[in-house]
Amino acid sequence: MKIQIIMGSKSDKEIADKAEKILKEFSVEYEINVASAHRTPDHLKSIVEKNDADVFIGIAGLAAALPGSIAAHTIKPVIGVPVSGKVNLDSILSIIQMPPGIPVAAVGLDRGDNAALLAVEILAISDKKLRDELEDYRERMKKKALGK
Repeated sequence: MKIQIIMGSKSDKEIADKAEKILKEFSVEYEINVASAHRTPDHLKSIVEKNDADVFIGIAGLAAALPGSIAAHTIKPVIGVPVSGKVNLDSILSIIQMPPGIPVAAVGLDRGDNAALLAVEILAISDKKLRDELEDYRERMKKKALGK
């Protein structure tokens, strides 16, 4: 099992770092690449089609076409992370307003961590070890929230 993180540009690295931290915590194999939906579409297609990832995470701002472009080249789950900027609504709507038949899951602005957790949850459907680790993670979150 593997997660493929694709950033629209190197400037998205801070968001990818959040995802990377979560994936390391769960010992999930991952890879990070940079590819632009608009500037390097052939490179993006190559990354997606030649990849054995089980889940893709696309991190993009502005027009944020990257997650949808990833989804156009695979039937595997794609999670979009809108990146905040001058006009946040553009990146959010670009990810959540996909046309019928090509769905993309979406998390909140800059939430690379939630994208990674959602990807782990998807993998945990068929991996009991990951399910158990997620249960433990949630229990730790609960205790922290309660101040215990």
